[in-house]
Amino acid sequence: MDLTTDWYLVVSTALFAIGAVGLLVRRNPLVMFMCVELMLNAVNLAFVAFGAELDDVGGQAAVFFVLVVAAVEVVVGLALVVAINRRRPGATADDLSVLRG
Repeated sequence: MDLTTDWYLVVSTALFAIGAVGLLVRRNPLVMFMCVELMLNAVNLAFVAFGAELDDVGGQAAVFFVLVVAAVEVVVGLALVVAINRRRPGATADDLSVLRG
C-alpha cells in the first residue's frame, strides 16, 4: 500500500485533535504539557509530510525549530509545575495564583 501525504495529514489531524481535547478537558498540569507536546508533534508530522511532498528540506528545518521551542517549553513548564507541587501537592492548573508569592 502506497502511503500518500493525505494519510500522514489524517494522522497528524487526529493527533492534534486528541491533544487539543486533552488540553481543554484535563486540569492536571503534567497531562496538559503532554497534550501540548502531542499537538507539537502532530504539527511536526505535517511539516515533514509537506516537505516530502514538495521535495524541500524546509519542512525538516521547521521541525528542528519546533523541537527547540518544545524543549524550552518543557524546561520552563516543568519548573513551574514543580514549584506549584512543592507548595501545594495535588494542585491543578487553576492553582496558579500560588506562585504570586
